[in-house]
Parts: sequence; C-alpha cells; structure tokens
Amino acid sequence: MTRWILTHPDALIESHRIQLKAVLANCPELDALAKHVRTFAYMVTDLHGDQLPEWIESARTATDLPSLSRFAQHLERDLDAVVAGLTLPWNSGVVEGHVNRIKMLKRQMFGRAGFELLRKRVLLA
Repeated sequence: MTRWILTHPDALIESHRIQLKAVLANCPELDALAKHVRTFAYMVTDLHGDQLPEWIESARTATDLPSLSRFAQHLERDLDAVVAGLTLPWNSGVVEGHVNRIKMLKRQMFGRAGFELLRKRVLLA
C-alpha cells in the first residue's frame, strides 16, 4: 500500500491502480492520507513551496490523521527554510555526497591508522 501511495499514479501498472482505488474507496482515512501525500509530492517534485502554508493548514485540520498533523506541525517550526527548500532550485546534494564519502573512508580506516593517513586518503580519493 505504501509503495502504491508513494508512486506517481501514472507510473503504477493497471492492476495496482485498480487495487489501490478499491482500497482507498473502502478506507476514508487512507484516502485522505493519499491525497495529502500526493499534494505534498507535487510540491516537492515541481518546486511549489508557495503552496506549503495551505497544505500545512489542511494537514493540521485532518483530525483523523494524527501523525500527519504532527508532521505538519513540525514543518511549521522552520517554515521559511522549508518553503525555501521547496521553492529554490539549489540544494546541497553535492556537499552531502562529499560528506558521505569522507565518513565512509573514516569508517573503513577506524582503528587502523592515524589522522595523517586518513587525510591523505581523503585528499587523493
């Protein structure tokens, strides 16, 4: 179910689309959750952060979905940063990739060598 809800409807095969439609028709809470998830995914993929305040308000008013309401409440804590992240085309993906690579090298060398060898491996890799 989670995979079906998180997958774009056009990317689902016909049998899964029919099964998902049947399940959502029988469970109003899951149907409401699926609508919120798809709206949020649209904002993330198409960079429509300007719609986030309305989404947060609709998610907070969903009393039958307490987890979604808490998620929306946490997004509100740093609303400006989240809106910027969902609006601007820049991201820190390259930096995060380098940090991940350095951490992997550090884990590989744990307990085997000192800082100087780690430094050389990071600079040469």
